[in-house]
Amino acid sequence: MTPWDIQGTELINCNCSYGCPCQFNALPTKGFCEAMGAISIEKGHFGEVPLDGLKIGVVFSWPGPIHEGKGKCQPIVDTKASPQQREALLKIMSGEETEPFATMFSVFASTMETVYEPIFTRIDYDVNVEGRRGVVHVQDVFDLVGEPIRNPVTGQEHRARIDLPNGFEYEIAEIGSATSRSMGKLAVDLKNSYAQFARLHLNNKGIVRHRAAV
Repeated sequence: MTPWDIQGTELINCNCSYGCPCQFNALPTKGFCEAMGAISIEKGHFGEVPLDGLKIGVVFSWPGPIHEGKGKCQPIVDTKASPQQREALLKIMSGEETEPFATMFSVFASTMETVYEPIFTRIDYDVNVEGRRGVVHVQDVFDLVGEPIRNPVTGQEHRARIDLPNGFEYEIAEIGSATSRSMGKLAVDLKNSYAQFARLHLNNKGIVRHRAAV
């Protein structure tokens, strides 16, 4: 297994209500799952291949709960990546170089029925995790805008976080609201639904934890 490590941030939008039942081992809000988002790698490597400054994106669709499978996936890789970096990122995204079920890459890959040919395109990514704000533009694939959840009466920003000591994606995620729309083989249209802003540190074995478990 090729050793890899990535550190960065993510912004993900799915079709569930704020909180996302998946985070609590519950069934999806609408009975099925759709999602899209991106990860910006601030520092990383795959073996000897550096991954600093690159981005990846994805669009997902499942006809039912994720664990029931039959999912479809559109992987997207930063056009700035070299051929070696593209190959490395796609191997990470496929869960191929990860211990079984150690990361979301491996978990989601196990539920896929269809994985479309990867798209190599420009990914513009501007995300503030603590501020619960972000904009992701993936050229010719999708647009996503995330913002804080707002109190329906006062309009004030509401802050909530999810802490998963035994998760496979993040340690803590800031929860917000997002609207996104994709095109192409997976056309998904989401509005004012669950958004997840998180800092990531992952390797072949799963999350690299920086906090003591409580």
